[in-house]
Amino acid sequence: MKTKKLFLAPALVVFMILTACGGNQKKDNREVSESSTMDALEVMEPITIVLEGHDNMTYSGDTQVSVNAGQEITLTLKNVGELPKETMGHNVVILTSGTDLAAFGVAAINAKQNDYIPADLSSSIIAHTKLLGPGENDTITFQLDTPGVYDFICSFPGHWALMKGTITVK
Repeated sequence: MKTKKLFLAPALVVFMILTACGGNQKKDNREVSESSTMDALEVMEPITIVLEGHDNMTYSGDTQVSVNAGQEITLTLKNVGELPKETMGHNVVILTSGTDLAAFGVAAINAKQNDYIPADLSSSIIAHTKLLGPGENDTITFQLDTPGVYDFICSFPGHWALMKGTITVK
């Protein structure tokens, strides 16, 4: 066993030195430069989405977002309205691709005890913020690994019809 460790350590060092030296590498008879490798890494940088919820039942901010599969997404919701949480609370619920928005919105009405997050539809929920009152904000981090279109809504009663957007995963 000690002989293998002595052999593997120098081999690992040589491998690390060779790969760290940079330059162009061949892959499938094409040259791949360091800059194209860096571009691929930059594509996977985390993305930040900031939304504001208003008293007129709308989100402001980027409600049509495009990301790469597996990219980390940080979403912040700020309730910039003035009406009380009991009458105009806001949240963001990211739903699985293909979720029936109307059915989810109706189910959410009956989930007041859970801040309008229907427990019986938890398999349709990827992530969600807290239900926010005026001046509050919440941040969530998640990723979407499968290409497709993912809807997000505010699940406060009646808001889903106006407060919605999509995240398209490539």
